[in-house]
Amino acid sequence: MAQYIIQAIAFQLFFLIVYDVFLKKETFFNWNRAYLLITAILSFVLPFIKIEMFKNIVPQQYIITLPEVVIGKQNPIVLDEVFIEGANQASSFSWSWMYLFYFGSAIAFSIFAYKLINIIRLIYSNPKQEEQNLQIVNLENSRDAFSFFNYIFIGKQLESEERETIIKHELVHVKQKHTFDMLFFEILRVFFWFNPLIYMYQNRISVVHEFIADAEAVKHNKTQYYQNLLSQVFHAKQVSFINPFFKESLIKKRIVMLQKSKSKQVQLLRYALLIPMVIGMLIYSSCSDENQKREDLMEENSIKELSILEQIEAIKKEIEIQGEVTQEGEKGLFLLLGRTTFNINQDFLDKVDEYNEAENKNEIHKKITYLFKSLPTEGSITDEEIFAIKKLITITQGSSLNSSEYEGKSEVPFSVISQVPVFPGCNSQADEAGKKVCFNEGISNFVAKNFNADLAKTLDLKGSIKISVFFKIDNQGNIIEAKARAPKPELEVEAVRVVNMLPKMTPGMHGGKAVNVPYYLPIKFEIKE
Repeated sequence: MAQYIIQAIAFQLFFLIVYDVFLKKETFFNWNRAYLLITAILSFVLPFIKIEMFKNIVPQQYIITLPEVVIGKQNPIVLDEVFIEGANQASSFSWSWMYLFYFGSAIAFSIFAYKLINIIRLIYSNPKQEEQNLQIVNLENSRDAFSFFNYIFIGKQLESEERETIIKHELVHVKQKHTFDMLFFEILRVFFWFNPLIYMYQNRISVVHEFIADAEAVKHNKTQYYQNLLSQVFHAKQVSFINPFFKESLIKKRIVMLQKSKSKQVQLLRYALLIPMVIGMLIYSSCSDENQKREDLMEENSIKELSILEQIEAIKKEIEIQGEVTQEGEKGLFLLLGRTTFNINQDFLDKVDEYNEAENKNEIHKKITYLFKSLPTEGSITDEEIFAIKKLITITQGSSLNSSEYEGKSEVPFSVISQVPVFPGCNSQADEAGKKVCFNEGISNFVAKNFNADLAKTLDLKGSIKISVFFKIDNQGNIIEAKARAPKPELEVEAVRVVNMLPKMTPGMHGGKAVNVPYYLPIKFEIKE
């Protein structure tokens, strides 16, 4: 929605600039009226129009994507994400803006309704008479003059000659249905009260209305008409959707325009500027999100032509390029690992679908998504493919499945270690896989229990906060080298404090020797209002 509003405002700005520079001073008043109405409507419609032929207006070979620059590399095992809930009494940013929008619209509508009620009150509280199929409303003790639909409001204090001139002027407003134009922009002001260009549009079309009515009314008695404009500078009803005859800010403009020579017909060609403008805007709106979609589709089609093993190799290369895996990439890798267990129930498929449909994907996330689409939801997966997927998981540690490479090393990745570190209470697990699961659960429960959730209020946090924690379990089972990354330094301090509180564990063993094991722990701090 925000992108749509920005596009609409940008189009309106461009249309108004062209109007002020090229068209405003011309005497083609009806053309100017049509231009303002049409462009106002087009500015809201064009962002929705996507023309296929315009989507390919920029050849693909001219679109160059530079590789992502990555600084630094982390090689620890990725633990399951810890989910922590916090509370904050402050409203979220998005809801605040939504409430502000509704509040502004309510005020704008109230003002509109108040003005409309006043007009209706004038109709029923003042004497009326019918002239030329019009309802003339005579305003007591007033010299105001304005029109609204088929009603012409005119002050009783005006002289008869003035009344005659004014009625001829207001009759033009009535016949040409100018009130509909004003109400159209008044309604836009209710919904787009925050957009100053709507007010500019309404102001300009109000001026054009007066020029149109003046051009018709002045034909009968130009001298008398000038005298009325010059001598009757009064405060008319200040209502944005009526056409007042006496409006001080317009008097000078109207007299200048009445004296202006008619524009030459060749100047009508200026309105042809609308054609290339609209085409350019259509190209922009059609291509604004198409380049990315086209690149994604081409990449997906090219990757789908690869075998599963080739796709896994492509993911491996992308991980090596980026140096680390994002949270979404980690999630996809563990889903891939789960795929090798053949436990393809509906819950698993739902998680895969949710992962595939996620937005804002990076290159690793995209390639994992393509691989999911290539894997059969039913049937077999070869041992070679299972091995390749398991090997892919270890890329997050910058290692391979060949554990012999780490013989004699003081630090060994979790994925290839022969005996994993054991969290207190997990010794009863029969195998290494069970101990790993128990380890993850122990870490998650401990951190979630001891993390200070009151920081949400203290730091005025909103939404979802990501905290990345890095630490090692040394060859004595102690936590060492804990460090964290977070949007707030207080969150980093708290995350390190909680991790350093972890109980002493049974150290990991590899090659009969106790070793250090590095870890990466993602913490998701979800703040509820």
